[in-house]
Amino acid sequence: MKWLFKWALRLAFLTVVAVILLLVFKDTILRKVTEQRFHQATGMDVKIGRLSTGLDSVTFENLKLYNTPEFGGTEFLIIPELHVEFDTEALAAHKIKVKLMRFNLAELDVVKNQAGETNVVTMFAKIPKGKLAPQGIHVGRKKFEFESIDVLNLSLGRMRLIDLKDRKNDRDVVINADNQVFNNVKTEADVGSILFLIWLRSGGASLIKPGDIANDLLHRKPKRPAPPLESSVPVKKTN
Repeated sequence: MKWLFKWALRLAFLTVVAVILLLVFKDTILRKVTEQRFHQATGMDVKIGRLSTGLDSVTFENLKLYNTPEFGGTEFLIIPELHVEFDTEALAAHKIKVKLMRFNLAELDVVKNQAGETNVVTMFAKIPKGKLAPQGIHVGRKKFEFESIDVLNLSLGRMRLIDLKDRKNDRDVVINADNQVFNNVKTEADVGSILFLIWLRSGGASLIKPGDIANDLLHRKPKRPAPPLESSVPVKKTN
């Protein structure tokens, strides 16, 4: 019985050590898992400087997404901070209610490759349909419905358009909108209004021209099947 007690004691000790290591390094482990999930969903390399979690919050620091080789492998998104505080009661009911979101987007680079495709459209085309939608997201077999963002603190730095086929078309728009606070964000229309207001505050500079992304969208739009041809042979009437 001594050896059994001895091994049970060792097992208990190793379990305690494993739990302590998990508590100490949980954010590092979660950061690596999150990077892998991002890569699987978008095909882009992801680097997270730091990821910290709490009982009702998550914070990303120095988050960077990199374009795939077909779009030059350069940076796509540079996010110094993304902090989200959730309503845990709503989360338990499979609803996404954000009490506070602090989103600092330093740079967004829209890249057109040699074929005229854009990285933005390509990224969203790779995400399975139904996994990410305006009304909510699917996590495994569970669907979490989006409810609202009570307080949105938004900071935007600059946006760039890079045309790998013709660099003369490159454009750069500096926005520099810091700590813009918006309340009770619920719909896509609310987000559109916010972006339009920031666009006005930045002087109304236009980065994306109608043809920059529209041509890519039209190219990817599934073609409708051709209607069946009507027969020219007259049909005999039967009495």
